[in-house]
Amino acid sequence: MLGEIIIEEQGQVVVRRVLPDHSVETSFQTTGKVLGVDSRNIGTYTSRMGPGGTLYGEGQGIAITSDGAMVTWKGIGRGKITAGGGVSYRGSIAYETESPKFARLNTVVGVFEYEVSPEGAASAKTWEWK
Repeated sequence: MLGEIIIEEQGQVVVRRVLPDHSVETSFQTTGKVLGVDSRNIGTYTSRMGPGGTLYGEGQGIAITSDGAMVTWKGIGRGKITAGGGVSYRGSIAYETESPKFARLNTVVGVFEYEVSPEGAASAKTWEWK
């Protein structure tokens, strides 16, 4: 069952590069909210093409809130290439933080929807998985 929204964000892909194993590494930066607090997030994920045009991705990043708290994350997901060359992912995320304000994230698994337009505009929503 899905719980409350943990993170909601929008931003931009800033770098894409093809690695020697033909996977694609993508870095992005976004702004949004973590548990209702303004934040900036930077992250990088690596994607590989799978059977039938599916994508498999793994990523990590850091969200820094407006009050200076840091929340790190690691995620995995499955996706597809959308019309025009964007991507759409669904997956799960685990969090770590030293911040007492966000400590409950240390025990939460998030499930996310992540979309990137062909032009590189990125948006994501992550819900608590109860």
